[in-house]
Amino acid sequence: MSGSDGAEITLELLKKYDRPGPRYTSYPTAVEFNESYGEADYRASLAEADRAPDEPLSLYVHLPFCEERCSFCGCNVVITRKREVAAEYLRYLHQEIDRLAEHLPARRRLSQYHWGGGTPTYLSPAEMEALQGKVLEHFRIDPDAEVAIETDPRVSTHEQMDLLKRLGFNRISMGVQDFTPEVQEAINRNQTERETRDHFDTCRKLGFHSINLDLIYGLPLQTPKAFDRTMDVVLDLAPDRVALYSYAYVPWIKANQKRIDISQLPSPEAKLRLFCVARERFLDAGYVQIGMDHFALPDDELATAVKRRRLFRNFMGYTVRMGSDMLGVGVSSIGDVRGAFAQNVKKLSTYYESVRAGRFPIERGYRLDRDDRIRRDVISRIMCNFYLDRKEIEGTLGIDFDRYFATELAELAAPDGPVSHGFLEIHPDHLEVVGNGRLFVRNIAMVFDRYLRKKQTDKPVFSRTV
Repeated sequence: MSGSDGAEITLELLKKYDRPGPRYTSYPTAVEFNESYGEADYRASLAEADRAPDEPLSLYVHLPFCEERCSFCGCNVVITRKREVAAEYLRYLHQEIDRLAEHLPARRRLSQYHWGGGTPTYLSPAEMEALQGKVLEHFRIDPDAEVAIETDPRVSTHEQMDLLKRLGFNRISMGVQDFTPEVQEAINRNQTERETRDHFDTCRKLGFHSINLDLIYGLPLQTPKAFDRTMDVVLDLAPDRVALYSYAYVPWIKANQKRIDISQLPSPEAKLRLFCVARERFLDAGYVQIGMDHFALPDDELATAVKRRRLFRNFMGYTVRMGSDMLGVGVSSIGDVRGAFAQNVKKLSTYYESVRAGRFPIERGYRLDRDDRIRRDVISRIMCNFYLDRKEIEGTLGIDFDRYFATELAELAAPDGPVSHGFLEIHPDHLEVVGNGRLFVRNIAMVFDRYLRKKQTDKPVFSRTV
């Protein structure tokens, strides 16, 4: 099978690199979060963050509700058709936002702001307006900020989208996954092409600055031929950005995925072929590859950032406007504040109990040490830009790169390593992921992960890299 540069990907190579590994939404990954970091630690982190009043913030708001659960879903969601459940949640969410603002009296500027879920458009227009009003009561959104929301074409109305535009949202990310009816049936997400086109056209006519479509490859019953037809529709719509996610089959974490018929999942080689089909179509259409699994039109700011090797990534995705600290509110949300991750509780009842008691609903977290920060920077640059400037790292982090990463460089350059397979070039002043290395960039980043070296367990933790 030929990969991204026409070079052959043998079955042996695929077997070698197709193994469980992180996506590196964060480093260290959420697997390392623990209860030694708690509510008092989070308060201290916020106090430290408030001492940088001129620095922008990122804010993520988790709205977990959906009317129905998709079998493939890996998100933290609450399935209910009882609207009063969401109304109660919003009352507590408003209180958490109030409490967050109390602890950041000098720092209220947002450069990145995102409603995720679940299905944020599960909320009524009145609830949306009240929630935005609560955020704006305390925080100031930069004029050029990313203000994004995830939508579901099956349930999002014209009234909601018109309101969101008036409330200042400028980016829409809508789920598609795959247009093939058999695939949709297998994952319990029936969404017609017409529903998606109507929602897309509504967003375009309302003047949203950027529209993103989410696709997933590796779903049950997917074939290259059928996925190519999905690509026909996507390219005809011409979204500004596309997320092409590898399906993370993790039934040991998400019980709903046990409904997936494992015999219908494509083999690793078939799954990789699906990605290659889509990637070729996007590149032929003029899109630029962004990191390992996104594509953007060449005039999109993400594409410009890639050219300048100044792309960043956090829990909200790829960005050029990431705040120096990220706040998360709502159940299961994760903050990244002053070198520490803080994750909220996942159960509604526990969340309510904490907020009623006047506490932040922190369940666990992780405080990064110096080595974590160094490796986080290295892994982030590799994952986002496929490029690592060794001298810049040395100057920024105060290390001798070759000495600090002697073990990792030796592993990368080993006779059966990424360099020998043409995935990576190591130069005196930089490292660069090349050719088919972009397909296996998670594996390259994993070499720098000190926690993976320590893990000795037969229990599954991560999804597979292919």
